[in-house]
Amino acid sequence: MKLATWNVNSLKQRLPRVLEFVGQHQPDVLCLQETKSTVEGFPVDELAAAGYASAHHSGGRWAGVAIIARDDAPPADETGGLPGEIAQDECRWVEATVGGLRVCSVYVPNGRTLDSPTFEQKLVFLDAMRDRAAQLRGTPLVIAGDMNVAPHDLDVYDPRLFVGSTHTSADERTRLDAILAEGLVDTYRHLHPHEQHFTWWDYRAGHFHKGLGLRIDLILASQDLVPRLSFCGIDRNYRKGSKPSDHAPLIAEFAEA
Repeated sequence: MKLATWNVNSLKQRLPRVLEFVGQHQPDVLCLQETKSTVEGFPVDELAAAGYASAHHSGGRWAGVAIIARDDAPPADETGGLPGEIAQDECRWVEATVGGLRVCSVYVPNGRTLDSPTFEQKLVFLDAMRDRAAQLRGTPLVIAGDMNVAPHDLDVYDPRLFVGSTHTSADERTRLDAILAEGLVDTYRHLHPHEQHFTWWDYRAGHFHKGLGLRIDLILASQDLVPRLSFCGIDRNYRKGSKPSDHAPLIAEFAEA
């Protein structure tokens, strides 16, 4: 199975690139974040024409998440929203079963600053993710998406610049560790323990071309899937070209059981 995740930063704006991506990589499953789509405006028909069925949690101009899968193994048992999260209307979590695998697409709140109410919302959301991961423990599981947390200093271009700010704080990293402790593995870091590559680059000041990024998009897989994990990589080409998102897609491949 080939599974990918991508924060597209507006599916309406990025739909041609998404269709290009699925045409090139032909993933079995693609998790999307920041779709910024209404329920009525989600491009179900366009994705169907490309051979993909959709499960999405959409709330309009902010956030929004989706799982698309090949139409011969479409998403089933879809649920939207995460028990325990503060702002259910922000549409940050959707899960569905694809080919016997429970797949969750997530867009964790940014948090803004450590002293802001939105940072507390972020911590509550991460705690809710841990609780849901605990409920799903023992099920073949992937949680994929924009975690808005860089797990380690290796995942930040210059950790000194992020002291006292979000994405690298002990509060966030401790909570991400607690999610992993529920039987999950960071697939990219599992295969690349010492490499520094990023999935997000600020649009400003040429950060992408200067290599000033963060690795905040993750594919977390349950322990039973790890022996089947054969590849995990970042396609930087989709951060280039016409109307790119500020994130690049992350792709993982699992051998058949």
